[in-house]
Parts: sequence; C-alpha cells; structure tokens
Amino acid sequence: MDLKHFLGGKTSVWQYFQTCGKPVVLYGMGDGADKVLAAFDRFGIRVSGVFASDDFVRGQRFHGFTVKKLSDIEKELGDVAVALCFASQLPEVMENMKRVAARHTTLVPGVPVFGDVLFDDGFVRDHAEKMEQAYELMADDLSRRVFQNVLAFYYTGKLPLLDAVTTDKDEAFSLLGLGGNEVYVDLGAYNGDTIDEFLRYCGGTYRKIVAFEPNEKNFKKLREHCAAMERAELWQLGAWSENTTLTFNNKAGRNSAIAEKGVRTRVATVDSVLCGTRADYVKADVEGADYETLLGMKKTLQSKPKLNFAAYHRFEDIFRLPLLIRELNPGYRIFLRHHPYIPAWDTNLYCI
Repeated sequence: MDLKHFLGGKTSVWQYFQTCGKPVVLYGMGDGADKVLAAFDRFGIRVSGVFASDDFVRGQRFHGFTVKKLSDIEKELGDVAVALCFASQLPEVMENMKRVAARHTTLVPGVPVFGDVLFDDGFVRDHAEKMEQAYELMADDLSRRVFQNVLAFYYTGKLPLLDAVTTDKDEAFSLLGLGGNEVYVDLGAYNGDTIDEFLRYCGGTYRKIVAFEPNEKNFKKLREHCAAMERAELWQLGAWSENTTLTFNNKAGRNSAIAEKGVRTRVATVDSVLCGTRADYVKADVEGADYETLLGMKKTLQSKPKLNFAAYHRFEDIFRLPLLIRELNPGYRIFLRHHPYIPAWDTNLYCI
C-alpha cells in the first residue's frame, strides 16, 4: 500500500470543516465533543451550534451553547455541516446517525479514544512507513480492506467507509476456532460479559479462566458473576509491561483507564500472573494500555496463544500492535476486523 497515493486525493476532515462554507455544528456532548472542540480551536474551525437526539434534549448548556434538536438547528442555520462527537454500537442509535448523515454532510473528526494525538496530515507523514509495514502483515484481503478503510475513515471522517468493511463477530471467532479445552485469559474483563462471550464460542467448556479487571466496582460485579464458575481465577489488576502501581481514573463501566488523577491501582504483567501456565486464548480490551500489555506477555506469546486485541484506543494501535506482535512471535497470522460500531471502535486484531 502506497499510503501517500492512497490518501493523497482525499480531503481531510479538518480541511473540510475549515473550507466547507456551511455552519459547523456538533452532534453530541460529553468527552468526545470536548476533544472535538479543542481540536477545532487548534485548526481555527468555528462552531455555530450543538444538537443532540430529540430524546436527549432538555435545554442543556454545553460550552456556552444551548443544546437543541436538529429541527431547531435547521430552522436557525439552514444546511449545516455536522461533526459527529459520540460513539455507539446500538443499532437504533447508529441508524439515527445515518439519518442525520442523509440530510446533512456528517463527518467524524479524527480525535482518539485515549490521548490527545490527532489523525491529521502530520500524523500520516510521521507514521506512513509503519502503516505501510503493518498493512503488509495483514493475512487476508478483508483484513487489508479493513486496514485501508479504517485509516481512510480516520482521515476523512466518512461513515460509509466503515459500512463497507463491517462484519459480525461470528465470522471473526470462526478464525479463532475456540475449542473445549482452552485456558482463557481475559484482560479487561469488566463485569464478565466477555467471559460469557468466550463460553458461547467455546461451547461452554474450558480448562481454566484467568481474568484481570482493575476497577473495584467492576471487579465486584465480575466476582459475583463468576461465583459459580469452576476454575476461574480472578485478579483485581490492570495489565501492564511491569508489576507496579499506577493511577486509574476510577470510572466504572468500560472506561476505567490510566490517568493523571484518580485511584492508585495495581498493575501486573500477564507473564508474572500466569507464571509459566500456557495460555490458549487471550482477549485484551485494556483502554489504551494495549501496547504495554503486549510487552508484559513476551513469554506467554512464545507458545502462540490465539489473540483478540482491541486496535482502536489510540490511532497508533492499528499499526504498532501488529508490528509488535510479529516482532514478539513471527509465527502469527494477523487478521483485522471491524464490528458494528460508529465511529471505528470495536476494530480488533485476531491472531492465530
């Protein structure tokens, strides 16, 4: 893949909003919209309003704007350019996003889930070589299309790029071929939902489950969820490149992550917890600590467990994680899949 040629003829999402000549409005509030506003300030993009789905509009204020319904924005501003600022995998919410996109140009600005690095021309220039190297590691045509389309989506913000490469999890798990004698390591186990997913795909039988969850409230739910399970070893830990203590933001749900302020939380390497036990399947959704987690499982990867790693928390992950996996064990075949989600969340590496 010649990245310069591939993206060269495309207009970046930032350039579009700078030059579109329409009033620019935000669709959504919260952390995502905060990040988009900060990026718009950097690029000199002026925002003219904020709207939310009709059911969520209660006259709220957001950064000095009254949050309105789209119909009210249209009466006030006419045709607008929409910056989509939140994420969802709920079918009805995604359909509503697409209905908005059918009425007005709707793009997703390239801000990351974690960190403050933007996907812009400078990012592409700085990382083009590694992106091209990672593309060459993709094991099949669909993986290569997903890789290209997700990069193009990051750059342009165009929703149809995701639709063109979205597949369900059944297809991805068919690659893993989980059996009934697996040692499953769940990194970021939350409340046990991904353990349930594992049990569904392995037929309900397994040799052992080892689960990490750093957040105290989540861990309590995980422990209750797994109370009746045999051979389930639960650790209130985050996964990392060494055994130490770090600060987590203490957010419940899936957003517990390393932060500047919060609660001191123990983290550990997978290698140290397994202590020589062979893993057969490792799933990792560790909220931006994915690269460091791989560094902490060098010994584990020597036996080539099947991997299911999130590749979307940081823009770098889509290329730096495949490159690191191949470096740690050149025997892996690396697949990339995107599952139903807007924006490009739930884009995962499946390695066998």
